[in-house]
Amino acid sequence: MTLRSPGSPLLTRGSWAEASRIAEVLRKETVGGALLLVATVAALVWANSPAAGSYTALRDLEVGPEALHLHLSLGTWAADGLLAIFFFVVGLELKREFVAGDLRDPRRAALPILAAVGGMVAPALVYVALNAGTGDGALRGWAIPTATDIAFALAVLAVVSTHLPTALRTFLLTLAVVDDLLAVTVIAIFYTSELDVVMLLASLVPLALFTVAVQRRIRSWWLLLPLAFTTWALMHASGVHATVAGVLLGFAVPVIRSRAAGGPEAGPGLAEHFEHRFRPISAGVAVPVFAFFAAGVGVGGLSGLAESLQDRVALGIVAGLVVGKAVGILGTTWLVARFTRARLDEGLSWLDVLGVAVLGGIGFTVSLLIGDLAFGAGSERDEHVKVGVLAGSVLASLLATVLLRARNRAYRRIHELESVDDDADGIPDVYQRPEH
Repeated sequence: MTLRSPGSPLLTRGSWAEASRIAEVLRKETVGGALLLVATVAALVWANSPAAGSYTALRDLEVGPEALHLHLSLGTWAADGLLAIFFFVVGLELKREFVAGDLRDPRRAALPILAAVGGMVAPALVYVALNAGTGDGALRGWAIPTATDIAFALAVLAVVSTHLPTALRTFLLTLAVVDDLLAVTVIAIFYTSELDVVMLLASLVPLALFTVAVQRRIRSWWLLLPLAFTTWALMHASGVHATVAGVLLGFAVPVIRSRAAGGPEAGPGLAEHFEHRFRPISAGVAVPVFAFFAAGVGVGGLSGLAESLQDRVALGIVAGLVVGKAVGILGTTWLVARFTRARLDEGLSWLDVLGVAVLGGIGFTVSLLIGDLAFGAGSERDEHVKVGVLAGSVLASLLATVLLRARNRAYRRIHELESVDDDADGIPDVYQRPEH
């Protein structure tokens, strides 16, 4: 992978087209993040109320046909079904970034990819270091603190009202999307206990038909949805986590318009069309509903919270999210700058990178999912995992708030610079300089 030339800036704001798209995505994700927080609080209140038994009964209520192992609890439907929609959008977004976005330039793509890898490796190492030698299966949870929840992170940004510069928002969003792809890869490789090869191969048939249909730019829901559902159901039956199907379906969708449709100049491609359709469903329904069923843990007051945090699994998760993520993202970014002799873009400092790195420690949705896969939904250790994920995410949120608010005056100046449009053509002047 080609890195930046010596002396070139890191974390530049990119093109106006990409900045506009990122701004639109972040607005939708911020609303989704608010719904995610509401769903999480509702689950925690219900799970710790006198009516906690009804919450558990609702989560464990089984519905669906017996065929293809689809008689599942509502909690499992949320984790395996609704999150497949979330990962479908992740697949669409990542493919669009690398095919038509600013990340098609390998030099711009290198930093968020490497930072995502560093932000995954470091938390895993921290977790393993704290749980090595326990001998009670604790190491199965090594991947829990490796994911970043972009919706939760953006909700925090909205609450603290920080004017985070476009470059840092783009870096955070791209890092989180790559992070999600790495997480689903880990799920497929390390958390598939039993594999039915026949079902897995069978899932490739509707996936291939879906790919042919979308490559021919077919948008008919009555054809695409049954193919997508069949792919998901067969992959679920194979033992591979069904969210993998969502990513593969997203990767199948073309980004560039066909020549017959006028090519890229004629408007958005099919990937962007599907992203507009499914992102509100993902952010507004799929992720909040999953959070509602996954986050409901009975804390048992301060004594119960303290007891949960005495488990080294929970401590490993908290340390991985708060320390590991910050060290991994910041350290990787610094190493890229060190070995390429690159410098941060004008107006930014390493404190800003640290703030974004700490914000990346908000690992919620995918962390809870991996916790369920590692220790089993509803188990005692799974309850400790939920406490660790919640505690680590809240602590990372508070630390990031302090760091980013401290720089908000500088961010406001950058925001004002990025808003100046002297020629009133709808494009800020800073994006019309020769380097953009």
